[in-house]
Amino acid sequence: MNKKFRQRIFRISDKKEFDEVALDLFKYQVNNNKIYKNYISALGIPPDSVGFPEEIPFLPVSFFKDHKILTGTKPFETVFESSGTTGIITSKHYVSDLTLYQESFFKGFRCFYGEPEDYLFASLLPSYAERENSSLIYMMKGLNEKSKHSESGFYNNDPERLISTLNKASINGTKTILLGVSFALLDLAEKYHPDLSGTIIIETGGMKGRRKEITRQELHARLKEGFNVNTIHSEYGMTELLSQAWSKGDGIYYCPPWMKIYIRDSQDPLTIFDKPGRTGGINIIDLVNLHSCSFISVNDLGRIYKDGGFEVLGRFDSSDIRGCNLMVE
Repeated sequence: MNKKFRQRIFRISDKKEFDEVALDLFKYQVNNNKIYKNYISALGIPPDSVGFPEEIPFLPVSFFKDHKILTGTKPFETVFESSGTTGIITSKHYVSDLTLYQESFFKGFRCFYGEPEDYLFASLLPSYAERENSSLIYMMKGLNEKSKHSESGFYNNDPERLISTLNKASINGTKTILLGVSFALLDLAEKYHPDLSGTIIIETGGMKGRRKEITRQELHARLKEGFNVNTIHSEYGMTELLSQAWSKGDGIYYCPPWMKIYIRDSQDPLTIFDKPGRTGGINIIDLVNLHSCSFISVNDLGRIYKDGGFEVLGRFDSSDIRGCNLMVE
C-alpha cells in the first residue's frame, strides 16, 4: 500500500490526480493513525462525509509537540525536532522512511532550480554534526553531497571563508546558492557588505528572539542592498513537513505538485475559503507525510493568489517562535 502511494505521490501532474491521492490518503490515515482518528472523532466529522480535499479535517500543528504522530506500523528511523529556547516544548516529527524525505527534497529542488549537482551550496546554518535532528540541515547536507563542488557545506562560524568561497565561485561562473536563516544573512550583509551579485540568496525565515522584528519587505530590501543583488529567494518548510515551498522573489511561494496550501477562516478553522485573495490561517496538505499526517493546520497567516502562489503574512499572536529563528547560535 505505502509503495503504491509513494509512486502515485511523485507522479502527480494535475489537480485531479492530487485530489484523488489526497482523498485516498485521508482514508488510509484515518484508519491507521490513532491520534488523527481520535481528533476527527472529537470534531464529530464522519470520515465518509469527506468528498473533497477542502473538507478534510486538518490536524493542528501543535499536536506534534504533545503526541507521537505516526500512521501505520512501520517503525520510525529518526526524529526531526524543532529548535527552541529552554522551557519551550519542541515539535517532534517521527520519520519512518528517510528515503521518502530525500526523494521529496531532491525532486522539489529540481522543480524550481534544476539539478543540485550543478550548484555550490553555502549554508549559514549549524553543521549536521551540531544539529542532526534538524530537517532543514538534513536537507542541506543531502544537497551538499549531491553537489559536484567540494566547497559546498556549512559556513556558520567562518564568514571570511564563506565570502572568499562565494567570490571565487562568482569569478569562475559557478552557479551558487547561499541559504540561511534571516537574521544570520542580515548580520552577514550588514557587517561585511559582500558583493554577491552572482549568488542566489535564499532566506528561510526567522527574526523573533534574535533581532528586532521587521517586515519581509524591509528584510529583503536590506539584504538586497547589503549583498548587491536584485532578488531574494525564500524557502518555506518546517519540522512537521517533509516538503518545502520555494519563492524565487517577492515573497511569493510555490509548492511542488504533491503539496498544496489552503486558507482557512481565522474565526472558523473548519471553513476553507474557496476563492483566492482572502487572508486567513494556512492549512497544508503534504502528501509526503505518508507515515505521519498529511493534513496540517499551521499557525501562519497567509493569502493565496490566482496562479496558485501564496504569501506568508505573519504569525498568530499566540504562536511560539519558529524553531529556525533560534537555530544559529
